[in-house]
Amino acid sequence: MKKFNDILGGVWKIYAAIWFVLLLLLFYPLYALWLRKENTFYKAFKLLNIHTNILLFATGIFMKIENRHHLDKCSNCVITPNHTSYLDILVLYLTIPHYFVFMGKEELTKIPVFNIFFKKMNIAVDRKSSVSGKLAMDRCANELKKGNSVVMFPEGTIPRSTPKLGRFKNGAFKLAIEQQVPIVPITFLSNYKRLEMGGLFSGKAGPGFAHVIIHDPIPTKGMTQEDLLPLHDQVHKIIKQELIKHGRY
Repeated sequence: MKKFNDILGGVWKIYAAIWFVLLLLLFYPLYALWLRKENTFYKAFKLLNIHTNILLFATGIFMKIENRHHLDKCSNCVITPNHTSYLDILVLYLTIPHYFVFMGKEELTKIPVFNIFFKKMNIAVDRKSSVSGKLAMDRCANELKKGNSVVMFPEGTIPRSTPKLGRFKNGAFKLAIEQQVPIVPITFLSNYKRLEMGGLFSGKAGPGFAHVIIHDPIPTKGMTQEDLLPLHDQVHKIIKQELIKHGRY
């Protein structure tokens, strides 16, 4: 049965990849136009929302979002989801109702066509370079000063233990404290079931619900770097408890 499910999952991955490539190529001329200048990034962002809606609908993935109102009142914040799947990035564009900048790994800049999103709008970082890390964090700070939100996966990568949490890095919490903006934890409950790490014919994959839970914003006004570890632990605990509540541990 497992082998049969793996084959079905592989067929679905091929089907989803075809939709991904076709839609990206279809919308690419508009992205190329609107991602040239910062004053039209918002248009590209709105198109990404439409693009993602079509892609997820076509591949049978449906959104289930709880507590979205928390983001309605927090349009300038650091958003920290757990990282469970490559699907997480797409789901974010249907979860967050306002413009945001995403910080991702440098490898994303090497994917042909798709890398257009990381040339100017989003932020790529080389985790092995302290200089790259500093420049990326400076850009995040500038986005927050402009009134935009920044999304950072505190785990930095998809942990092998998914859906269990990996170790959190301090960057997102340090950034929020320095800029005195709220932190918003997000729990992804089922993205790993929709598209799990693995080869073409291995790992969970297929249509279904992408279940997202948005937690209360945590204010950082008045916090200092002495509050960094307690804030780090608080966010980790919030997401972990939600995963435990839904049987993911």
